[in-house]
Amino acid sequence: MKRVLHSQRQARRVHRWLVPIAAAPLLLTAISGSLYSVLLEQGIDAFWLLKIHTGRFGWLNLQSFYPALLGVLTVVITASGLTLLMKPRS
Repeated sequence: MKRVLHSQRQARRVHRWLVPIAAAPLLLTAISGSLYSVLLEQGIDAFWLLKIHTGRFGWLNLQSFYPALLGVLTVVITASGLTLLMKPRS
């Protein structure tokens, strides 16, 4: 039983560490895409938001693998969260 509790604590620790790292680019993508859409409907073309949305951060251009990174982060966080929901084996 001690081993199960230790592994649960370890899984929670890893999940707490991963979520902020993964949430930052996911939130940035969601916010920039939504804000771009809202501004475009108001007649404001904020093309710089679209660049951020697709992974171009000024001199740092991640557009070639930013979608894959977002996908991997989503899968990792989902898997990490699902392991916390699973009941421990006795």
